[in-house]
Amino acid sequence: MFWFYLKDRYEPEPPAAVIRIFLLGALAVIPAAFAEQLASFLVPAILLPVALGPLIEEFAKYQVVRGYIYDDPEFDEPMDGIIYAVAAALGFATLENVLYVGIAALTSVTLALGVSAIRAFLSVPGHALISLCWGAALGRARFMERGRGRLLVAGGFALAVAVHGAFNYLVSDTITLVLLVVLLVPVAWIAAGRAIENALRDGHRR
Repeated sequence: MFWFYLKDRYEPEPPAAVIRIFLLGALAVIPAAFAEQLASFLVPAILLPVALGPLIEEFAKYQVVRGYIYDDPEFDEPMDGIIYAVAAALGFATLENVLYVGIAALTSVTLALGVSAIRAFLSVPGHALISLCWGAALGRARFMERGRGRLLVAGGFALAVAVHGAFNYLVSDTITLVLLVVLLVPVAWIAAGRAIENALRDGHRR
C-alpha cells in the first residue's frame, strides 16, 4: 500500500480515507465468503475458482470503493481510483490470508508456513494488481461523460474478473504456477506501472 501511495505524487489522498477503505475491504471478505459458499451449492465446482469466485470477490471490493469513497470530494483525480481500489483489495487480501493461514494451521504448522509464503508473494500483490484494472477505469470514468464512463468501468471490471480467474487457475498446478511467477507477474507489474503513469498524466492535465 505504501508503494502505491507514494506513486500518487500530485494530490496524495488523506491517510485516514485510505485506511478506512482498507478496513472496509477487509470486512468485504465476510459477505463475499457467504456468497461463495452459497454459490458452491448452486454451480459446478470447477466454475467457482475460475469464474464465479472472481466475480464475487471483485464485486465486493468494487462496491467498497464505489459506495464509500467514489462520490467523496477527496476522489478528485484519476489516480484516486487506483489508490482506493488497491486499498480495498489489500484489505480484502489481509483478512482472507489470515483465514487461509489459520485454517492451514489446524492441519500443521508446516502447511501454514507454506500457505502464508505463497499467498504473501502471489495473492497479496495479485489482489492489488487485479483490482487495479477496474480501479484505473473508475478513476478515469469519474471525469468523463456518464455513458462512456460506465462502459469503461464495465470493461475494466470484466478484465479484472478474467485475470482473477486466470490467476486462480494458474496457481492450481505447479507447472502453470511457474509460468505465473516467471512471466505473468512481471507483465502485470509493468501494466500497473503504465496505468499509474497514465492516471497521473491525465490528472496533471486537469
